[in-house]
Amino acid sequence: MSLRSPCASHYVTCAGREIHYTEWGAQHERTVIAWHGLARTGRDMDELAEHLSSRYRVICPDTIGRGLSQWSPRPAQEYCLRFYARIAAALFDQLKIEKAHWVGTSMGGAIGTVCASGLFQPGMKNRIQSLTLNDNAPQLADAAIGRIRAYAGSPPAFDTVLELEAFFRMVYKPYGWLSDAQWRRLTETSARRLPDGRVTPHYDPAMVQQFISHPDDYLIWDHYDVLNIPVLCLRGADSDLVLRETTREMMRRGPGASGLTQVVEVDGCGHAPALNVPGQLDRVAAFIDAVR
Repeated sequence: MSLRSPCASHYVTCAGREIHYTEWGAQHERTVIAWHGLARTGRDMDELAEHLSSRYRVICPDTIGRGLSQWSPRPAQEYCLRFYARIAAALFDQLKIEKAHWVGTSMGGAIGTVCASGLFQPGMKNRIQSLTLNDNAPQLADAAIGRIRAYAGSPPAFDTVLELEAFFRMVYKPYGWLSDAQWRRLTETSARRLPDGRVTPHYDPAMVQQFISHPDDYLIWDHYDVLNIPVLCLRGADSDLVLRETTREMMRRGPGASGLTQVVEVDGCGHAPALNVPGQLDRVAAFIDAVR
């Protein structure tokens, strides 16, 4: 897929930290926040943003400590969902976003959940119109969290960009199909050089402090249970992070008990679908459009 719609790169100060984001479809009033996963960047959302930008303003932030956003000087205190929600609330205010739909991959989905609940940031209550959870749920499998923590906390370094791309192709194989051009862009938008000239993933390794200082940070049923907005959960059919028993529980409680939650399994993907092919893009767009 070629990216035809123009996007702009911006920086804004939120909760005292510089946050980078890209903006698509700036001429539109209706807004979508597209938030990436744990060790990724907002550029993962390029295809989704381009797909929606003909009728929505799409904001794709880099979380603090990722991509081009500032690294936290207080990792144990700030790499956690509560602080991410504080940043999100400030982002809404800075960009004068009254209401928005939220699409979040993995960690990005959890940030959306705690924002929509209003439990951490009461001012965010009723500002999120719909919530798309891309392979995320109010409870995650412990074994998968351990796997992610192990590789994310010790990012490897390579002599060449092509070696880094080969690493990404292996680690993110569960994303499903990506074109060669998409793999190349994923690599180039999430790489940084170390002082010795080697290349490594573009994030702060200390962000795994979230799992050390906040071991139950992703156990957020209390936030999910108070939601009263439409929720779409896209579960990678082969996901080891979001278990089927968890999605069944989502249908029994909170917005699920009110008929507001739907769960769709995405074949050919694990954790997490890349949101880069027509079937996935159309599914998310149709869900958001229906809420309107």
